Amino acid sequence: MGNLRRKGKMFEKEIHSSFLEEMMTLQIYHPETFSDAYPYEICIMQDGKDYFQMGRVATLSDKLHDEEALHNVVFVGIHYKDKYDRRKKYHPSGEQNEAYIHFLVREVVPYLDELIPAHQAGKKRSIIGDSLAGTLALMTAMKYPHLFEKAGLQSPYVDDTVLAYIEQTSSLAALDIYHTIGTKETDVHMSDGNTADFVEPNRQLHQALKKSGAAYTYYELADGIHTWKYWQNDMRRLLTTLFD
Repeated sequence: MGNLRRKGKMFEKEIHSSFLEEMMTLQIYHPETFSDAYPYEICIMQDGKDYFQMGRVATLSDKLHDEEALHNVVFVGIHYKDKYDRRKKYHPSGEQNEAYIHFLVREVVPYLDELIPAHQAGKKRSIIGDSLAGTLALMTAMKYPHLFEKAGLQSPYVDDTVLAYIEQTSSLAALDIYHTIGTKETDVHMSDGNTADFVEPNRQLHQALKKSGAAYTYYELADGIHTWKYWQNDMRRLLTTLFD
């Protein structure tokens, strides 16, 4: 992760998860001006290496903090071992999904709270992800709105479980949600070997979130397909919308 042009500081921390029974790595990026004197928002990203490498979040963080287009944010990436591990942890019906969400809220959040300064009154956290990681971000934020104020969803996987959960949740008024889908995401190859239309389910999600009471921003990316090219192009808007 060495990059001489980086202004901020990237480092890794290992955390043993009793819920997952494995060592997990957190990649943490501090802005250049990081100081214990100031409060920071913590943004947790699933598919963490992808967000740092293909989403170029560290470079964007430098640029946007310099432009004063972001308030103080520390970005934390958590990655997966392979596509099967990712599906087990991120998919709403994955066999480790519940354990993974417990890992996030009961192990990662307290660990980061110790590590990163914030005035208790102004403690802010957000969670973002693409595709299945976006689904995980939404479900976690909906289940724990007292822990996560914001969620960023780029082309999330949406099924009946996700839509039913929104229906059953009385109000998402505490949440700020950013949501995008590409208009050409009609034939997405999934890790279980099947293909799926992501556009129609995301439009259903859009309708449900519009009525949910959340502060909600939605964009359809013209001709967007299910790749990092489109998610990366949208990163500046995602970050400035959620962290301005």
